[in-house]
Amino acid sequence: MRNDRVGAVLIAGPTASGKSALAIRLAQALGGVVVNADSMQTYRDLRVITARPTPGDEALVPHRLYGHVDAAVNYSVGRYLADAAQLLEEIQGKALPIFVGGTGLYFKGLTEGLSDIPPVPEEIREAVRLECESRETPDLHRLLAERDPETAATLRPSDRMRIMRALEIFAATGKPLVSFHGLRQPGLLHDRKVLKLFLEPEREELRRRIDSRFVAMMDQGALEEVRALGERRLDPMLPAMRAHGVPGLLAHLRGETTLEDAIERGQGDTRRYAKRQFTWFRHQLSDWTWVTPEAGFDAAMEAL
Repeated sequence: MRNDRVGAVLIAGPTASGKSALAIRLAQALGGVVVNADSMQTYRDLRVITARPTPGDEALVPHRLYGHVDAAVNYSVGRYLADAAQLLEEIQGKALPIFVGGTGLYFKGLTEGLSDIPPVPEEIREAVRLECESRETPDLHRLLAERDPETAATLRPSDRMRIMRALEIFAATGKPLVSFHGLRQPGLLHDRKVLKLFLEPEREELRRRIDSRFVAMMDQGALEEVRALGERRLDPMLPAMRAHGVPGLLAHLRGETTLEDAIERGQGDTRRYAKRQFTWFRHQLSDWTWVTPEAGFDAAMEAL
């Protein structure tokens, strides 16, 4: 039941809201391909702890851009868009792409494009990382304020990753990161009619699902998965090493905390992330249609 009026379906929402199940159901009905739009589910080392689709799920319909990146890689939005562009070219005219995930910047890149920021040479990236390695995050924010006060004013003093990114850009270009924000390449889907759904579960139910899902992931082998990741001794600032649940479980494996406390930390981090997802999408992508998870399939089919 393919309808060519819509060239792509985008399904976003907070973690544990039922996005993947809806994407599979739509792909089955529409002859679609489920395409990952979650930054942590790109890493092959982290199937369980990131709640990636199971092998059984992947057998139902084609899934792409899941688990295709090594945890040692600092996978960027730009690289994701390059991979998505290649995929869109491969399936053009063959299947409907159904992008699903919770990473707002991936969706923003797909629909609105990215700021045209020059690439940072690897030697500069490494030099900035070494400079930052032994410094606390508020201290890095003060350093950025000295070098790039415009960008520093837009970032939370606790947002280490974005602060380091701003320091890298300034080191590479001598210009504030915010100076590039008005320069945009068009989004990958700019020439397609796109259906954009944001799943909005009831908040208390979502918190319950997040907590119970984390416990289920532990039963499915999350601790063993994180143990294997820790044995690789990767840079702790890499995105994969900061996935929700990973830092707490690594602390437990080092004997620094109990397993119960590590689980509570993972649950709490995930709940706070879900809250930020609601806020981010509401302010950054205001033209999406918000629906309950239960109404998502009918809303999509009606719009199509």
